[in-house]
Amino acid sequence: MQAKTFDEVLEKFRRVAFAEKFDMVVAVANGGIIPAAIINQRLGVEIQLLRINLRDDNQQPRYEHPKLLSPVDFEFKGKTILVVDDRVKTGASLALARELLQGATLIKTFAVNGSADYALYNEECFKFPWIA
Repeated sequence: MQAKTFDEVLEKFRRVAFAEKFDMVVAVANGGIIPAAIINQRLGVEIQLLRINLRDDNQQPRYEHPKLLSPVDFEFKGKTILVVDDRVKTGASLALARELLQGATLIKTFAVNGSADYALYNEECFKFPWIA
């Protein structure tokens, strides 16, 4: 598995240009928490968590489909939202997030690695520098 330095990944975060103005950043927990926090430092908007899980710590499917582990407990209707996850393999977790956030004015997705509206990388899996 490839390795990337924190500085290398952080530089990519600094260079990403968002075409939209977002009202809220929503992290897909747990993997999206650190990337969402980094983005939120730049955007300075509300940040919330969606507790969705599909894979275990070794990136193996834990469930057949992503599961919502706790209810959505924040107001999102009428807002422009950036949903953030660390790694997108199948897109199933982001699809569930979009479904759960119906009623938002606009939903865009972000991934550190994988296929999303905004992505820093779209390549083979690599270990994120913030994971021990």
